[in-house]
Amino acid sequence: MKTTKNRPDDSGRSIQWRMSRLILQMFIPVLAILVFFVLMLVVHNYQYAVVNGNIIDASGFNQSFKDDIDLMMYQYVSGSGDTLPWEEIRTAQRLAERLQARTENADSCKAIANVLRLCGNLETSIRQIERTQRYDQRMEQLEANVYVITELIEDHIYTYLYYEAGEMARLQRQLDLRLLLEIAAAVLVLVVIIPLSVHRVLRLGRSITGPIDALSTRVEEIGRGDLTPREPVRADDSRLRLLSQGIEDMTGRLSSQIELNRQEQARLRGIELALLQAQINPHFLYNTLDAIVWLIETGKNEQAEQMVTSLSAYFRSFLSNGKEIITLAEEELHVRSYLEIQQVRYRDILGYSIDIDPAIRDCRIPKMTLQPLVENAIYHGLKPCRSKGRLEVTGRLSGGVITLRVTDTGAGMQPETLQALRDKIAAEDSTSFGMVAASKRLRLVYGAACSFTVDSRPGCGTTVTICIPEKTEASYETMVV
Repeated sequence: MKTTKNRPDDSGRSIQWRMSRLILQMFIPVLAILVFFVLMLVVHNYQYAVVNGNIIDASGFNQSFKDDIDLMMYQYVSGSGDTLPWEEIRTAQRLAERLQARTENADSCKAIANVLRLCGNLETSIRQIERTQRYDQRMEQLEANVYVITELIEDHIYTYLYYEAGEMARLQRQLDLRLLLEIAAAVLVLVVIIPLSVHRVLRLGRSITGPIDALSTRVEEIGRGDLTPREPVRADDSRLRLLSQGIEDMTGRLSSQIELNRQEQARLRGIELALLQAQINPHFLYNTLDAIVWLIETGKNEQAEQMVTSLSAYFRSFLSNGKEIITLAEEELHVRSYLEIQQVRYRDILGYSIDIDPAIRDCRIPKMTLQPLVENAIYHGLKPCRSKGRLEVTGRLSGGVITLRVTDTGAGMQPETLQALRDKIAAEDSTSFGMVAASKRLRLVYGAACSFTVDSRPGCGTTVTICIPEKTEASYETMVV
């Protein structure tokens, strides 16, 4: 993998810091252009709005001022009205003053200044008419002064509108030109920034994806079982280096733990074998041999021969050539040999039947699954009754699940005794043997896929039911018991 040497200015700095710096380098120039562009738009829009407002106000002024003043003065002179247009003139002056304050064009300012001057002359003329008593003189002053002045005011307003319209057109041209220049400048900046930013992004991306690809490859190798120590991945980002170092440290510890587990598994297998061998009840062996001697002494050689054959078959199936997983047929032979031996000893109390479905005889189960349950049924179920009892062993297949049952018609258990046994089975009590050990062994093999239940009633016997998934020899190739 190609590695990137740490640069002094970036050493120990995180990817997030480098990404933040890159984003700032990319977007600060663009943001500056946008801010400048927006400010120019705001300034131009303000200027344009001011000129447009001036034109609107002046247009309203021009439309009504002359007609209103002329009409009111004519009515006053002719005697049909007694109101002079002082308020209208004051309103016109205030409007002209506002326009003068907002106007920047020199010709427009000159025109609106003339309007203000003429408004003052108009006041003077109206006062002169007010002081004149004769009708004909008033009419002469109205026509010679008032009408002329209002017409001049109207002309200057038109002049003002003309120059303001020209100012608006000038601002529009100026805005178009500046927008063109600003767009050209923005394009020029982007032409410089984009390639530089792309280059830096690609380089930053390689500095991130390269180590990540290496880490991904390393994790895949570990997943395939390659726990050989490797050099940590070299990367600019300290957290990626720390992650790689952590993976290598974890790999080393995992390799050591696997070796320890292998050694422990070998030790546990030895212990398990010793425990299995310890399950051979020496009293059972002694009593069986005594029974054989007694049969020989009483001349029952055929029964003695049969018992020796059963004992041989029992130990042969018990050892199973060292196999821990055997077929149900082999387990049945082991149980049958055990029961044949026990029936000689307990012929007066023991009757039994074994009914294993032929369809599951080739299915495989852990060795010594049924024998401890049969032994428990004899010694704790049938024997205490001191009367003829029966023991049944059955095996059935349904929906891919094998159901094995060991049922006796013996003494059964009191509810509190049954509950205590169930609690021990659920807790996998390591101090208990028999059914508890058998349940624990099944859970080690099948996990949650199996069930082990005990049902019993006092005086009615006990039934142990085992449900396990159907397994063939191929199914156990990768299973660790």
